[in-house]
Amino acid sequence: MNKLSLVAFLLLCFLGLAQAQSLKSPNGELVMKFSLLNDGTPSYTLAFKGKPVVKPSKMGFELKTKTAAAASGGSDANMDQKAVNLQSSLHSNFTVADTKTASVNDTWNPIWGEVKTIRNHYNELAVTLSQKGTDRQVVIRFRLFDDGLGFRYEFPTQKNLTYFVIKEEKTQFAMAGDHTAYWIAGDYDTQEYDYTTSRLSEIRGIMAKAVTNNLSQTPFSPTGVQTSLMMKSKDGLYINLHEAALLDYPAMHLNLDDKNLVFESWLTPDAIGDKGYMQAPRSTPWRTVMVSDDAREILASKMTYNLNEPSKIKETSWIKPVKYVGVWWEMISGKSTWSYTDEYPTVQLGITDYTKAKPNGKHGANTANVKRYIDFAAKHGFDGVLVEGWNIGWEDWFGNSKDYVFDFVTPYPDFDVQGIREYAKAKGVKMIMHHETSSSVRNYERHMDQAYRFMKDNGYDAVKSGYVGSIIPRGENHYSQWLVNHYQYAIEKAAQYKIMVNAHEAVRPTGVARTWPNLIGNESARGTEYQAFGGSKPNHVTVLPFTRLIGGPMDYTPGIFEMDLTNKSHVNSTLANQLALYLTMYSPLQMAADFPENYERFLDAFQFIKDVALDWDDSHYLEAEPGEYITVARKAKGTGQWFLGSVGGNNARTSTIKLDFLDKGKKYVATIYADAKDAHYKTNPQAYAIRKVEVTSKTKLSQFVAPGGGYAISFVETSSDKAKK
Repeated sequence: MNKLSLVAFLLLCFLGLAQAQSLKSPNGELVMKFSLLNDGTPSYTLAFKGKPVVKPSKMGFELKTKTAAAASGGSDANMDQKAVNLQSSLHSNFTVADTKTASVNDTWNPIWGEVKTIRNHYNELAVTLSQKGTDRQVVIRFRLFDDGLGFRYEFPTQKNLTYFVIKEEKTQFAMAGDHTAYWIAGDYDTQEYDYTTSRLSEIRGIMAKAVTNNLSQTPFSPTGVQTSLMMKSKDGLYINLHEAALLDYPAMHLNLDDKNLVFESWLTPDAIGDKGYMQAPRSTPWRTVMVSDDAREILASKMTYNLNEPSKIKETSWIKPVKYVGVWWEMISGKSTWSYTDEYPTVQLGITDYTKAKPNGKHGANTANVKRYIDFAAKHGFDGVLVEGWNIGWEDWFGNSKDYVFDFVTPYPDFDVQGIREYAKAKGVKMIMHHETSSSVRNYERHMDQAYRFMKDNGYDAVKSGYVGSIIPRGENHYSQWLVNHYQYAIEKAAQYKIMVNAHEAVRPTGVARTWPNLIGNESARGTEYQAFGGSKPNHVTVLPFTRLIGGPMDYTPGIFEMDLTNKSHVNSTLANQLALYLTMYSPLQMAADFPENYERFLDAFQFIKDVALDWDDSHYLEAEPGEYITVARKAKGTGQWFLGSVGGNNARTSTIKLDFLDKGKKYVATIYADAKDAHYKTNPQAYAIRKVEVTSKTKLSQFVAPGGGYAISFVETSSDKAKK
């Protein structure tokens, strides 16, 4: 090799090193590599213990041309096609301008949660890219934890990129194999689908069956799916794709190139088709890839929360976990109605006189019935009572593209707001307000301050909001940037009034509850109500913790004891399974959803719902396989008492676990609520058995789980051990 060739070779090596960067997780098991392709396109890979997880995957954005041109000081009229293409591209022609690394290893204490303390431990690489021909800069920040990768795009303050509109985000996730996936259809307006299990290559052929009817839905692609997406590789890797800290940005879906097994981000558009309106300096949400060869580690991961900012609420004593009952399942199952009268085919607030209407006799939110629930809550130690259908307007609330639907302060004639307030206060029970917006978002914002003041004046510290139906402003989607901002506005406005929020039909959570812990629950998935709409798959609850719950707790509304409903639907679950859900479907907001009279029939089983805690110092996932089973033990905050829950899937199984999570040297009485030998979710769902056994941390337990079944355990230290303290 001559001197000139050697110089050229060394120069190429130097350039290659400048363009390529490697980042390892703190334990060294995950390795992320960043590089620029030949055309200057950013690219990354991810490997776990030497196995490829994400193959070379491109990154970047396509911008809306007119806005990009304006941002650079040009005009569309005098730009040639080459210049137009350059201005619209924010995904190629980059060079590496700078790189910075950092490491963080600290802890923080959540206001509520599965554990008392969360460790935040990662290595970071920030790559500053400069685009040739435009002099625009983008920073891609990678954080690699022991349980996965998070990365986001940052747009620093600069002259050549100020205001811009995203046409599409071009982030790719190239899979290393035809994995088994647990997915729901990509949809701009609903997540309320049953999960489908299939190979990635099979999604296209199954999609038509996976898109079932919903009150508002907008699927977009035969291979589009939603995050959080759970997958399992043939060689036993568990992989989860999601996002964290979704703020002022549209929700991300994933569109699959099923020939090459490459997912690409697909943002939710607004009413005119634009994806995101941006003003630098700005950051996108984090894109996350969780990886483990142990499914339990996916469930235990706190990476999504760690990628969110600390709490912005300084004084948090008013944020408290809530166990509640309510007037809700009556309407869902067909026993009662939300509406007060059947006389009016249409109503107009401020004009319709409800005092002259004939009651339909089925209205659930009447004073006497609500007092019955308050009495039940007080008798059995529940914190609150939710009431739906208390306010005027329900007669024609849905499907009419109606702007002024509810005012959120005016009750029906048979609901005594002041009387209920005083009755609940005397019983030591808090009332939970319900705000159904009918997706008329601007109407809700119009009334929000008044509604929250009304709540505080009448002793309501928590609200369940709903967004059923198509969005007004018309043409907007549930998960577009505008709606994401609305949901966040509602949370922050509620915090000003010291109100906790449980949002239904809103965007799926992405760990934002760390920053705003008054968001104590969401629905944002197919909840228990669908058991009254024809049923959900028996293994549905073995998938949700791997998908929906990755971003935050779900108000799943468990605790159904009567499986054959008034409307002839059947709940595909055993009674023991319903008890276990209070552990496996983690939430600081838990409802005992069934009728009081059904609990009175099974008081021995109901005791577990009364006893189980809501907030935890520690959690141990003992068994886990998506779509098959989940077993978790949790230690209650404050009392130190242990509880355990296990749910199964479609088939019967035997759960075998060690109780080594219990405190060593102590004896416990374990009360086990389990499926009877002949239990079955379809044919014999109420067959259960309760037994007590003495156990220690050395005990091994084997327990039968019926199809669609489960078991729950409460552990109490024996009195002899307590006496020694």
